[in-house]
Amino acid sequence: MKKLTLISLLSALAFAVAAAETNAAAWLARPLSLADALNVALAQNATLLKAKNDLQAAHGLVVQTRAVALPQVIASGKYQDEELTLLQTIPGTGLQSPHQNWNTGIEIVQDIYTGGKLIAAIKAAKVTDQQALAQYQTAVADTLLAVRLAYYDTLLAAQQITVNEASVNLLQKELEDQQRRYDAGTVPHFNVLRAEVSVANEKPKLISARNQYRIAKNNLANLLGYDLPRDVWENLPLNLTDTFDTAPWDVVLPDAIQQALTRRTELTALRKQVELQKLNIVNARSGYQPTVQAFAGYNWVNSQFKDNSSDYFDGWTIGAQMNWNIFDGLLTHGKVIQAKAQAAHAQTDLADQSRQIELAVRTAYSDFIEAREILESQAKVQEQADEALREANARADAGTGTQLDVLDAETSLTQARTTQIQAQHDYVAARARLERAIGSDLAPAK
Repeated sequence: MKKLTLISLLSALAFAVAAAETNAAAWLARPLSLADALNVALAQNATLLKAKNDLQAAHGLVVQTRAVALPQVIASGKYQDEELTLLQTIPGTGLQSPHQNWNTGIEIVQDIYTGGKLIAAIKAAKVTDQQALAQYQTAVADTLLAVRLAYYDTLLAAQQITVNEASVNLLQKELEDQQRRYDAGTVPHFNVLRAEVSVANEKPKLISARNQYRIAKNNLANLLGYDLPRDVWENLPLNLTDTFDTAPWDVVLPDAIQQALTRRTELTALRKQVELQKLNIVNARSGYQPTVQAFAGYNWVNSQFKDNSSDYFDGWTIGAQMNWNIFDGLLTHGKVIQAKAQAAHAQTDLADQSRQIELAVRTAYSDFIEAREILESQAKVQEQADEALREANARADAGTGTQLDVLDAETSLTQARTTQIQAQHDYVAARARLERAIGSDLAPAK
């Protein structure tokens, strides 16, 4: 798995945004593969756009954190004009202070020692950056999984329509055949009625399949971040080009668990949170230590012994200062207690999340094994159902079979087709969930 850095991820996202089509009409007209859908989601999905904003906000927090360790440049100035009645005369000189006073200056202040707070701030900035990236990667992985599942659901719904349409057509042909035989006087009217009932019972399944297809397409379009044209009502003309990829895929559970504990970005973010909380302890303890600052500046001050306010003195100032809060009412002690408790909480959260992820991998693995076994069990069912229907029709034509045999065979064929496409869907969906649980590469497949 290739590691995603903050720069490369944002660069790839910016390229995807530039390449994405915002024209809904053009999008509706073009074929959409799974890789295309994933790339469009990276560019337009609302959840990812908000996650990107959160990532940028976190970068702003990083800048703020680093500011503690950087020098401050402070410019100051003051102008004051006093009423003459407020001016005082220096005894014995007859000199009077000017009624206009001003001063200005610029000063650089740098913290020299803050009890470990400076080093902690530098480290915290780096850790915060890494944590924000891990959180963004988590949002990307979750969104890509949702898009994959929505794509598979849409494929399933489309194939269910095909299966149900074939079933209705098959039963309709049976009805027409029974009607012809009834008109010829070779079968009773009961056969026609039974065929009509079979057709009527099958049509609601087709109607339901078409509704599920409409819902699935709208859900996929929403995940892709498209604003649908208002003139498109029921039939959203999505053209999905991929099919269910049921190629064999082997996974070893112990390796999968270890991979998940190593790769899952949720754990990465929590590990960074533990580091941040440990740095917060250092930051809290710094209150026990003195702070030392160095400063240097240049100042301009008007003369106090001349009436002309434009006369001034200027020069450099340089120095250092120390502050040590000997007793702060146990404020620092309280901060240390709080920081230690938060660090312990973060460590417990990390351990708990690790167990939850291991459970998720085990559950996803079990579901994948089930889906794979069901798919394998359905490998030849449709062929057998096709052959059973052919034989039932042959027996009925020869007079050795009944209409009920034919209807049962047609129902079994429909059920076999439905079970097979459902098994294919469940297999690819289970694999997608297991890959997400393991923490596979975020990059969409090409």
